Amino acid sequence: MEYFWVCFVPFFVAVDPIGLLPIFLGIVEGLDKKRVNKIIVQSILTAMVVALLFLFVGEAILRLLGITVSDFLIAGGIILFMISVNDLFTEDKSLRRIEPESLGPVPIGVPLIVGPAVLTTIMLLTREYGFVPTATALIALIVLTGVMLFFSGYITKFLGSSGTKITSKIASLLLAAIAVMMVRRGIFSVLLDG
Repeated sequence: MEYFWVCFVPFFVAVDPIGLLPIFLGIVEGLDKKRVNKIIVQSILTAMVVALLFLFVGEAILRLLGITVSDFLIAGGIILFMISVNDLFTEDKSLRRIEPESLGPVPIGVPLIVGPAVLTTIMLLTREYGFVPTATALIALIVLTGVMLFFSGYITKFLGSSGTKITSKIASLLLAAIAVMMVRRGIFSVLLDG
């Protein structure tokens, strides 16, 4: 478990559960508490299944497509960087109204909790630190995100509008730095292998 926190922090930054809270509250606004709780459970289960499925078969898919780890590092880093820059400079991340029955799996479970940033991070951390620390950190983060969604109203009140925005922007900045590091590692790996 020595690599748990090393894996947990990038996942926390990639998901940005604090930045997700205002989006979540905007999506479920006007729905009763029972339905909101059902949506949270659906979203966490969907996120868990998709993330663990990718954890198990992600590398096999890369091999099947002939994609090297260096390729994935560079492409994943660029995608993460674009996501983080978009989050840094976008004020309104709200989504249009969707049918309440499908809110849990899509868009909350995927892509808001488990999106491109998380899938990329899964591949990279599994390669770097192994399956068990990556899986443990991933499961812990998804469960923590679910708990935060259950208490989203209280957390947002505690942090306030400004606190939520600041925390989200700091997470986006960290994600941008991680993205640059990934691209750098990918390029060095290509140069060394070539």
